[in-house]
Amino acid sequence: MRAACITRHGGLEEIAIRDVDTPRPGHDELLVHMEFAALNHLDYFVTKGWPGLELEMPHVLGSDGSGIVEEVGPGVTSFKAGDSVAINPGLSCGKCEACLAGEQNACKSFTIKGEHQAGTFAEYFTVPESNALALPAGFPPDKSAAAPLVSLTAWRMLATRARVRPGEVVFVHGAGGGVSTAAIQIAKHLGATVITTTSTIEKAEKARKLGADHVIDYRSTPDYATHVFKDLTGKRGVDVVVDSVGARTFATSVRLLRPGGRLVTCGATTGPSTDLDIRQVFWKQLDILGSTMSTQKEFREAMRLVFTGTIDPVIDKVFPLDQARQAAEYLLQAGQFGKVLLRG
Repeated sequence: MRAACITRHGGLEEIAIRDVDTPRPGHDELLVHMEFAALNHLDYFVTKGWPGLELEMPHVLGSDGSGIVEEVGPGVTSFKAGDSVAINPGLSCGKCEACLAGEQNACKSFTIKGEHQAGTFAEYFTVPESNALALPAGFPPDKSAAAPLVSLTAWRMLATRARVRPGEVVFVHGAGGGVSTAAIQIAKHLGATVITTTSTIEKAEKARKLGADHVIDYRSTPDYATHVFKDLTGKRGVDVVVDSVGARTFATSVRLLRPGGRLVTCGATTGPSTDLDIRQVFWKQLDILGSTMSTQKEFREAMRLVFTGTIDPVIDKVFPLDQARQAAEYLLQAGQFGKVLLRG
């Protein structure tokens, strides 16, 4: 089968289409014929590599995907060939103390599809039965591929970790990112006022259509923290900041918060290290909350919002599978608004 693979770590030029063996479904796995797959920044980080990352090469990239079940393993009871499915990219052992307690993302062997295991950028991919979710009749397969990783991540950040309540003010960095487009919609669903940033008039209009109450152009207003504090919150600060950017925005996130506010972070796309005035953390008695992926329960809660239209997965551009490298290059330019997809 054709797949977008790497054979060694390096830059995006290492991503190429190769013929690899079609995987076989295990005892409790599905073999899925990929219709759509979605890119994430994780694909770039895996391509680049990091100390301790040891992969069997060639390695197939890709975390998100949707498609048609081609074959099921002998232990599968909930699906059959021909079913349309989306997947939860978070993989866990299912047997440890954390998994049995329903905290799959705390499993010691937790990983993400496409990270340590073969991913979805291929004509076929496998997934455990427990990580598959049947699509409602007629639900678009492109939307079902665009939704899972960012929606489950944003749902856990806002609903579980930050516990956003009606009437609170939530600040979301970078409206055009996948997690951000989901976070804006989820925050509104939870009853919050949403402030976000972006870089163009066109993106600002799209952010407003998602529900953002205030959109700031960070290029024309580089000191947007002062603007938010003085002009938008009456010198109070915001209740919750959603930060998936990392080094470039983390110190600003702390400045944005009111006393007793919560900063919830799920990533560091601009780098893992930053200068931080620790005095602001203890003087304002802030909560800094980490969040990684989700539990199976949270995945299904988030996808229920997707299937009922509360969250509308935003798709920026679709590339054919053969152009996986070009799609990754496009994503890293940071000009998109929403998800970048591959079509099988």
